[in-house]
Amino acid sequence: MLSNEQIIGQALDRIEAGYVFPAKVVDIDAAIRRRLAAGEYEHLDGPALCETVTAHLQQACPDRHLRLLWADQPQSLDPADEDGGRAAFLALLRAENQGIRRVERLDGNVGLIDVRRIPYADEGAETIGAAMRLVALSSALILDVRACAGGVPEGAAMWCSYFFRDDQVHLNDFYEQSTGATRQFWTTAHLPAPRYVDRPVYVLTSPDTFSGGEDVAYTLQSHGRAVVVGETTRGGAHPTARYAITEHILVTVPTARTINSVTGTNWEGVGVTPDVPVPADQALDTALKAIWGDSDG
Repeated sequence: MLSNEQIIGQALDRIEAGYVFPAKVVDIDAAIRRRLAAGEYEHLDGPALCETVTAHLQQACPDRHLRLLWADQPQSLDPADEDGGRAAFLALLRAENQGIRRVERLDGNVGLIDVRRIPYADEGAETIGAAMRLVALSSALILDVRACAGGVPEGAAMWCSYFFRDDQVHLNDFYEQSTGATRQFWTTAHLPAPRYVDRPVYVLTSPDTFSGGEDVAYTLQSHGRAVVVGETTRGGAHPTARYAITEHILVTVPTARTINSVTGTNWEGVGVTPDVPVPADQALDTALKAIWGDSDG
């Protein structure tokens, strides 16, 4: 069994090797090792250690994806299984219907899709397509990402693709620190359900909306394709890899940064600012009133 000192040491090694902003690594390492030397982590159990170290990492470098995470389910420690967390996230997505919690038809022929996670495009395509087929004939659509905990860039691009006419829209770029390469994301040419164009789209947000959910909200907003209603989101824009340190402790390391094709920046640290700011629990009613023209539906 690894000691807390060994766990933290391995986590810092992973951050040093892969963090998207190498110049910040020295300060991160020094801040955590100073606390380690002072004995601040000696008597913490797993979940408390993760929570405390995460808070200190984000004090040293305000990046919401820079975390030590506790996993209730044991993780593989076999180096051959190391894939940046893909296998574990795929299993979670399969258990959670590729992130789609519910699809509903509301009064006034308004479609509602409740999205809790953004899946990989290959595995999630059919499920996303099934949801979009169910709302294909609606007069307006509400995407509810108020409880969306994150996901992957490819899935966010696929979700966004439904709201544009073709594959000619440049959504964003991702700069990868490890390779120095920039990957472009464009709307997808072929989708398993009809595109949703020429009709209003509203995206509901909250302070819990994070990462991939923010990507969808920010991208559609910046391209003028959706109205964002609710509260400012958490502010995590860096694509991230996960590495198991023990069977239950993982370190998440941001390995890339997002560059939106319209704004030239992203939502890191600031979140997605809604077009219509209201408390998150009022966002759905507010969007419906806007769609219904302030009528009673």
